[in-house]
Amino acid sequence: MLLPGTALARERPVVLELFTSQGCSSCPPAEKLLGEYAGRADVLPLGFHVTYWNRLGWRDTFSFEGATQRQAAYESRLGSGTSFTPQMVIDGRTSTIGSRREEVAAAIRKASAEREDDVEVALSRSGGGVTVRVGAGRGRAEILLVGFDRARTTPIGRGENGGRTITQSNVVRSLRSLGPWTGRPVERGEAAPEGEDAAVILQAPDGRILGAARL
Repeated sequence: MLLPGTALARERPVVLELFTSQGCSSCPPAEKLLGEYAGRADVLPLGFHVTYWNRLGWRDTFSFEGATQRQAAYESRLGSGTSFTPQMVIDGRTSTIGSRREEVAAAIRKASAEREDDVEVALSRSGGGVTVRVGAGRGRAEILLVGFDRARTTPIGRGENGGRTITQSNVVRSLRSLGPWTGRPVERGEAAPEGEDAAVILQAPDGRILGAARL
């Protein structure tokens, strides 16, 4: 029997990762699209705010180095050649400009149809922390715990978006590796991540998402 607030991989969402910045004038349309997906159960949208725009007039209030490093890892895996914003990575498999609605929708459909290696993943609250469960399967992967805020509104003082007030959805506040998964079941308790909400992602070495769940 499942605990309240537990999600399983058989219903698992396609993971959307938007690499963005408050200092990027091309990013608000992509952030709007990410927000439209935020209410859907079949998608886990996450906004990763990178740091490399911070030197260009405005320091993104939610930027952190882990977001920049994660995008750089995708750069080599997906062969994009360089990091850019807004970049949408779909289920760790494909990348597109984050504001291209039709391309994002097509990539979500494709990812939903390619789940032969999915692994059962569950995430539940446990006291003041969370419990992560990963089922048995094939291969190996890294278990990642993500903390995020559902919505943040920020007045931008300088830079390309200076004078605008931007609302951003599912803003990632923390990203923590919980170590490797090698095909055997794992269950562990963890301190709750920074952020209003939490998700767990099981990611293969080649970047593919094998499982995901949110509270």
